[in-house]
Amino acid sequence: MKTNFLFLIFLLAFTQCKANNQLLSAQKKVVKLMGSRFELTAVAENDTIAWDAINKGIVEITRIEKLISSWDANSQTSLINQNAGVKPVRVDKELYDLIFRSKKISKLTNGAFDISFASMDGIWKFDGSMTTMPNSLEISTASQFINWKNIVLDSEANTVFLKKKGMKIGFGAIGKGYAANKAMAKMKKMKGVRGGLVNAGGDLISWGENSHPDAWTIKIANPTDKNKSLGWLNIDDMAVVTSGDYERFFEYNGKRYAHIIDPRTGYPTTGIKSVTIVCPDAEVADALATSVFVLGQLEGLELINQLVGIECLIITDDNKIIGSERLKLRHY
Repeated sequence: MKTNFLFLIFLLAFTQCKANNQLLSAQKKVVKLMGSRFELTAVAENDTIAWDAINKGIVEITRIEKLISSWDANSQTSLINQNAGVKPVRVDKELYDLIFRSKKISKLTNGAFDISFASMDGIWKFDGSMTTMPNSLEISTASQFINWKNIVLDSEANTVFLKKKGMKIGFGAIGKGYAANKAMAKMKKMKGVRGGLVNAGGDLISWGENSHPDAWTIKIANPTDKNKSLGWLNIDDMAVVTSGDYERFFEYNGKRYAHIIDPRTGYPTTGIKSVTIVCPDAEVADALATSVFVLGQLEGLELINQLVGIECLIITDDNKIIGSERLKLRHY
């Protein structure tokens, strides 16, 4: 889950603005999709084009949600889960490719990222209703179904097969980033659209011209006060994704547990309050934000520092702020 308030975006719902000596229209719309707050902004040559781009982006996100939703019994994702341990399921190439890329990230992170974590659904609750730790036997039983290596892909038949009956896949740690990418792609290729931004519940990607001469500017919230900022990033054709536990966490015996589950243990992560990833691709940033949360401060930074074009900002439970080697965060 990505917390929306981590980014205060310097955007106004302008009717018209001036950029590069040409009068442009900048429009913005906020909608609820995929269970999250989505904010779509389009900068275009006129109002009509801007609103058309925003609406096309919304249609695309809605389409993605129907494809990857594990809550819709008729989705291809649900069909894969329903046939776990039974038979392979033929899927659209788009879904097949998303699962293929998810497995590549699982391999890269040594299982810190794993879409088969979905077997833990219902065991941990981070809405304030849980007052005791779940039964350890229940956790270990569900954990046996988590293993990205048991997601079998057949590229010729375009099928997906979950080896064990009881396995499930879910895209909560990558789906919104993927949807942001796809919405951006639809909006970006429209004639007359000069730039824009898609914020998928904290999974944010921008491109092209802003409504003013400067780059898109993203403020990073102060971990001790979400209404204040500790710094900002200037981004251009870039994704910024934050995974945080500010609103969704569980405390027991004085220990704070984030809502992000470590797929290797079945238990929630501890020690980190938020992770921000900056890179050109919202899908990759989405998956890596979760991965760093699971890997922890040391392993997480070690991974990010080896990846070209990807940066990271970690805020620990004790509000320590740590950045990757090449991160350019401007502080107040």
